[in-house]
Amino acid sequence: MKNAVPAAARPHKSVRERFWEQRYLFLLLLPSLIWVILICYAPMTGLYMAFINYTPKGNGYFADLASSQFVGLDWFRYFFSTDFLIIMRNTLATSLLTLLFSFPLPIILAICLNEVKSEGVKKFVQTASYLPYFISWVIAANIFITFLSADGVINNLLMAIGFTDEQILFFQKGPYFWWIIAIANAWKVLGYNAIIYLAAVSGISQDMYEAADVDGATRVQKIWYITLPALKPTIMVLLILAVGGVLNTGFEQQLLMANDSILNYSDVLDTYAYRYGLKNGMYSYGTAVGLFKSVVSFILVMGANSLSKKFDDNNTALF
Repeated sequence: MKNAVPAAARPHKSVRERFWEQRYLFLLLLPSLIWVILICYAPMTGLYMAFINYTPKGNGYFADLASSQFVGLDWFRYFFSTDFLIIMRNTLATSLLTLLFSFPLPIILAICLNEVKSEGVKKFVQTASYLPYFISWVIAANIFITFLSADGVINNLLMAIGFTDEQILFFQKGPYFWWIIAIANAWKVLGYNAIIYLAAVSGISQDMYEAADVDGATRVQKIWYITLPALKPTIMVLLILAVGGVLNTGFEQQLLMANDSILNYSDVLDTYAYRYGLKNGMYSYGTAVGLFKSVVSFILVMGANSLSKKFDDNNTALF
């Protein structure tokens, strides 16, 4: 049997030679690469619209883009001097409340399901919890509107237990809307996110639990000292992604459940950009608002990732 040649002694191949050796793999990659360029990167040329006064003139998209007046950061200044504070208040209030519910609840659900011994009960709860994820927001929004209407189930229940003497108009009171959206978002993704944590829990060695049983550990102690530390890397990665998406409060749910009477509380960055950019024809302004949100989200992801590297010794950062 011939001795293996050490890596250091092998002749170094140029990029062209390696490319030619793997040419069939690159050919398989080519359709996906073309798709990513056309679908993901080509539309990013529209970001230039945030720095010009774009008006469609019928000469073609790129011709109109090139002939539009360059205004620099004027659209951003306009946004900061008008509705910025109200829109950011609504966006942050909704997203932080959503994070308050949607981040810890899947962890709790996954841990509880892991402790359930009956496979039938576990499968039923899993199916019932992640089914809402596959329901469209049109249906989900109608469920919440029906339940929270003046003569809906929630009002009837509150009046039956004596909590209130009159019907509560949930969708006519602005601050209530933040909580409604947060609860709706958490309900929608609860079961689906719990699957991720259940997958991480299934990877924990059973020997650790058996050793804990020998030592006389209770269920709570096993959860605290075995399950939660094993879930820490998954929790940190999902927390970084959640922080990065703190400005993504949703679009469909806001648009479907909001009304004009609570616009000062329901209008967030996505709906604001849609309303001005498409409905009012202020394309450059809508693009500027969307670009601002993307830049801030990128900074938040980088910041959360850096903090994860600094304060966590287990290297749970994304990159």
